[in-house]
Amino acid sequence: MTRRETLPHLAVAVSGGADSMALAVLARDWTGERGGTVAGLVVDHGLRPESADEAAVTIDRLSRLGVPARLLPLTTLERGPALAERARIMRYQVLCDACRESGCVDLLLGHHAGDQIETVAMRVLRGSHTHGLSGMSAMRKMLGIRLLRPLLGIAPALLRRYLIERGIAWVEDPSNRDLRALRPRLRHRLAEEVSPAAVPALLDAIAAIGRLRFGEEAETAAELAARAAVRPEGYALVSPGRISEAALSRLLQTIGGVPYPPALPRIADLAADLRAATVAGVRIMAAGRLARGWLVLREEAAIAEPVPAAPGAVWDNRFRLAIRRGSLDGATIGKLGDDAARFRSLTELPSAVLRTLPAIRFGKFVAAVPHLGYALPEDDVQMTIMFASGHSDPCFVPGA
Repeated sequence: MTRRETLPHLAVAVSGGADSMALAVLARDWTGERGGTVAGLVVDHGLRPESADEAAVTIDRLSRLGVPARLLPLTTLERGPALAERARIMRYQVLCDACRESGCVDLLLGHHAGDQIETVAMRVLRGSHTHGLSGMSAMRKMLGIRLLRPLLGIAPALLRRYLIERGIAWVEDPSNRDLRALRPRLRHRLAEEVSPAAVPALLDAIAAIGRLRFGEEAETAAELAARAAVRPEGYALVSPGRISEAALSRLLQTIGGVPYPPALPRIADLAADLRAATVAGVRIMAAGRLARGWLVLREEAAIAEPVPAAPGAVWDNRFRLAIRRGSLDGATIGKLGDDAARFRSLTELPSAVLRTLPAIRFGKFVAAVPHLGYALPEDDVQMTIMFASGHSDPCFVPGA
């Protein structure tokens, strides 16, 4: 939040655990002193039979503490491979959607010093370099929302003591004690091996790496500004010549809409000698008549399935739909695909790009392709489709 925001409007992601409950109370007091408001957002993953009751208890506790709260159920999350990662992606998406619906741009997260150290330890085991070892950021943007982590320097024991002194209860998630998962195992081991006195030094080291990361990201941003042009249609043009591994990795992450960039060793040869390739859900091909250099676009085969065209819908983790007037009830947003041939005369874009453009459909009928300025003449809907990968600045495209 900037200093000019004199009436803060904050949202807090509250799991019901001690850390997020403490954060909600601290945020309530902070905003109250400044004439602002705070709201709790409680996500129910629905993976345990008791989760619905725990969410209801948490909402009731927040209400009694003067923090109005809203339940956000995840109804489509299923058990299977990469469950934790899929749950994390869906959780952030519904949290960001709820923030936008309420006009809130700041979402507070309850990650604390222990979480930070565990996260870095996990990344060490996975072979991360500077970006990973810098830990979680105190502030980052995702889907137009600022994610804020104000407790990264606070030990979890202090947060629990804060609640106990005020007689505030919390929910204990049994998954935090399940030693079959890596994070609980690390937490158990770190508690044995790392003394409380060593925690400040560890946090200082992580912060120092974070400063290195900041400098590297500034250099990467400058390189991309000079070498790449990201277009509202969801592709980029890159000038000829070698590109740094960091810049290519960030560009692939943005165009692919993926939560993490590809590992640098994986793309080292490609960065040294850009050429036609498919990597991380992204296709690289000669730009042809568009420009000298290379075209970087979404791999069509990797694009997500269509989703309902509801206000605020995010499709393929890259395009966000805003409806200014009218309704698209019953419609979906998905790739133009094979229907691209019908619109060939409307654009100079290569077919590979044309097929990946977002299209609004009723059933199998294409009702609008906003990036081509196409919509049915009688269509009274006013919409905006924005290329808003979680890792790029938004590109707005008004509907026809």
